[in-house]
Amino acid sequence: MPGYTYRGRDRSGQEVRGKLDAPSRDDAARSLMGMGVTPLQITEAVAAAGIGIRFAGFFEEKPKHDDVMLFCRQIYSLLKAGVPIMRALAGLQESAANLAMKKVLQDLRESLDSGRELSAAMARHPKVFSAFAVNMVRVGEMTGMLEEIFLRLFYHMEFERFMRDQVKSALRYPSFVIVAMSIAMVIINIWVIPAFAKVFAGFGAELPLMTRILIGFSDFMVNFWGYLLGGLVLAVLAFRSWVATRAGRYDWDRIKLRIPIAGKIVIKATLARFARSFALAAKSGVPVIQALSNVAQTVDNAYIADKIERMRDGVERGESVLRSAIATGIFTPVVIQMIAVGEESGSLDDMLQEVAEMYQREVEYELKTLSQQIEPILIVFLGALVLVLALGIFLPMWDLGKAVKGN
Repeated sequence: MPGYTYRGRDRSGQEVRGKLDAPSRDDAARSLMGMGVTPLQITEAVAAAGIGIRFAGFFEEKPKHDDVMLFCRQIYSLLKAGVPIMRALAGLQESAANLAMKKVLQDLRESLDSGRELSAAMARHPKVFSAFAVNMVRVGEMTGMLEEIFLRLFYHMEFERFMRDQVKSALRYPSFVIVAMSIAMVIINIWVIPAFAKVFAGFGAELPLMTRILIGFSDFMVNFWGYLLGGLVLAVLAFRSWVATRAGRYDWDRIKLRIPIAGKIVIKATLARFARSFALAAKSGVPVIQALSNVAQTVDNAYIADKIERMRDGVERGESVLRSAIATGIFTPVVIQMIAVGEESGSLDDMLQEVAEMYQREVEYELKTLSQQIEPILIVFLGALVLVLALGIFLPMWDLGKAVKGN
């Protein structure tokens, strides 16, 4: 994804500069507007020259999700205790274990020293602080609820980490089984079947169709394994290049929602992320249009993010949140009903918070039972594999045994 340097003015009229990654210049401008920055100049960043510089950037330590989450929790505690922001940042910088996070905190201090607001200083590090976090901090500065905003951001990031950890944990067992089966297939085709092929060749008899197919596939793997490996690598690189494009990412995120078993989990997790983010923004006093722009950047799905952007456009035209949500076609009847009740009663944030908690529980249940749902599919596939191998290898022996008895 290309990088862009920008120069603009924040809500207070102060000039801000920084860098951000975006698929295009228009996307960079939209991201800046979402962060409350009016862009004056956006230029594509020049790639660093030299192999040494590139490798240094590759191996350079970067702030992790947990570092930012810990920062939010600690800055909340310090501000709640009445510690001035500059002294709080200095203390966090000294205690930070991650060197990259130390540099970020140092830059935040220098930016505050030069007269910038904390939100503008955070906006200079888009790879560390998301546009959603920057906008939430800006709202906290305007409403005097900065410490409360940081606490809400901490719980939001904790929820994000929980969701990712749950998905990784649920996919660990199926991934292990699939990798083990793939390795077994390679071993059987390269070493086992060729040994049987030599034995069958000595019979001088016509082999069954299944056996000929197995031997032919085994010969292909033995003779052209290099081409197969190269084709696999090229396929992976081509897929990654396609997903890196805007259209490819959009199509892939839409396809993910239709994958059996996994698709419904992705939909529920995304809706939970949307509801929690929107509820947090609404509860903190962020205007609906700006909140939808921010939420679109947090759902981690280009297809649904585009639907949320259209939902924002509908609200901008004067439509209600309910009508705009129905028009997107991505929300379940439960979410639509909760939005209707929340909009009518004036408690949209509370209703969306309940939606988030409901879907979080459903995602937890789906992830816990994911292995049980995938197991029958793996067993059927493994049984079919064993059946093919058994028929291909034992049918010739059975035919030979009948021929020997007939003689």
